[in-house]
Amino acid sequence: MIAVGLGATRADEALRATRALGAHRYVAGRAHLVHAFALACTPENAAALAEARSWARRVLEDRRVDAGSRDEALRRRCTDAELAAVLAAYWEPGPLASEARRGLEALLDRHGCPAPAGAPFDEGAEPEMHPILVDAGWELLRLSELDPERHKGAIAAFGTPIAFASACFEEETAIPEEPVLCELPAMGAAELLRGVDEAGALAAPLVAWVSGNETYVDYVIRGVRRAANLPDGS
Repeated sequence: MIAVGLGATRADEALRATRALGAHRYVAGRAHLVHAFALACTPENAAALAEARSWARRVLEDRRVDAGSRDEALRRRCTDAELAAVLAAYWEPGPLASEARRGLEALLDRHGCPAPAGAPFDEGAEPEMHPILVDAGWELLRLSELDPERHKGAIAAFGTPIAFASACFEEETAIPEEPVLCELPAMGAAELLRGVDEAGALAAPLVAWVSGNETYVDYVIRGVRRAANLPDGS
């Protein structure tokens, strides 16, 4: 996978990009896993997270679950709306986000998972990240699944029908067969607690990790930037 900039350098821009990714017509599916720690500390007024927050608090009160472990029972599959609401809960400037961050930091310390001292969004830190609080990604339609009318923009991006047919052939004959993915960086304590400063600026520009045909993925990311009103990045 390669990192592609989304053009987001502020919290509001990152949230727009995240929502645009979820609403994109080329998305075939999604897999967003959010840790109970991150959900439990979200503000009560985050209505989109009411069910997820209740789930998280029940899990953390369950004595059969070691909250400081890597138990998969601590992670919940979330919707696009819930994913955006979680990021907003920690990143939108204001007293509610500050309170959520304080609560999360205390919860992490209580269960022996203090936030690392390193900079947020450090790719090299991901292998040791624990717990992973937000692991979000989307699977895109394969080239062979594109509809000639609904997805004609992506098809036209190849320039000629022969170029598109060639890309389809390469995709279909690849061994092993690989999905077309678009993922946000894995986010742990550093990203939720220090990923955004008090003025709403991200500690590092937001990227998406993508795989698949370069022309196709470039078209999709450009569409995300346009939908989120972010710089083209070309």
